[in-house]
Amino acid sequence: MKTYRPTTKSRRNMSTLPYRKNLSGAKPTKSLLASKKRQAGRNGFGRITTRHQGGGHKRRLRDIDFTYDKKGVPAKLTTVEYDPYRSANIALAVYADGEKRYVLAPKDMKVGDSFIVAEDAPVKSGNRLPLGKIPVGTFVYNIELKPGAGANLVRSAGSYAQVIAHDAGYAQIKLPSTEVRKVSDLCFASVGAVGNEEHSLVKIGKAGRARWMGKRPTVRGSVMNPVDHPHGGGEGRQGRGLRRAKTLWGKPSGKGQKTRTPKKYSNVFIVSRRKVGKRR
Repeated sequence: MKTYRPTTKSRRNMSTLPYRKNLSGAKPTKSLLASKKRQAGRNGFGRITTRHQGGGHKRRLRDIDFTYDKKGVPAKLTTVEYDPYRSANIALAVYADGEKRYVLAPKDMKVGDSFIVAEDAPVKSGNRLPLGKIPVGTFVYNIELKPGAGANLVRSAGSYAQVIAHDAGYAQIKLPSTEVRKVSDLCFASVGAVGNEEHSLVKIGKAGRARWMGKRPTVRGSVMNPVDHPHGGGEGRQGRGLRRAKTLWGKPSGKGQKTRTPKKYSNVFIVSRRKVGKRR
């Protein structure tokens, strides 16, 4: 992590990632860039549906390959780049037939390293193969939930899941949330972990930097009026006055509460629920 001399109050607690060390310095590939209209947390009627979004620096969308449908063709990483839309870094993969695609940059790979997507690929960092052929105890990321549908799970910076069992055509995966989930052995996953693991250690340091990121101010419910939030009201500084925390709309939130829909369709695939709260 890069820290700064405390020349101002903001600088005292600010830190950034060492981009010069982590990235290759290459410019984005124009053919894999696209424009995206900023919604600022609003729906089609212009009403705010997600709070605390808006403003921020202009961004270009990178076309990331999560399907990995070029099987049996080796690819080489030629650049490692920053992506403003995700916490992980991305890498430009150039396949043996000349096609270029952006992929998530794995933790233990650098420019010049190669990987392959195949049914019989070796269990090596960056390679992608079916979960049924990955040994128990192996760390994986970019996990599919349905065969051929593309990676859905474990894509953020520094994250990884672990294969802990194989049973009746399913692999049991321990996710970063501590949830243990069954996924079909036919689903593909990448071996290793996502890179840029220091991302979670960054201290923004000042409000202005959060605004550059498109994050608008967040106000605590306990300092609002009772009409504005369930936690509001009271003379002076008060606790929330409730046993369990609530959202603005009265729904349970945080503090170790279960917020999952009781009859969700995917409950049958969950072997063990995630551990929540301080004892996790």
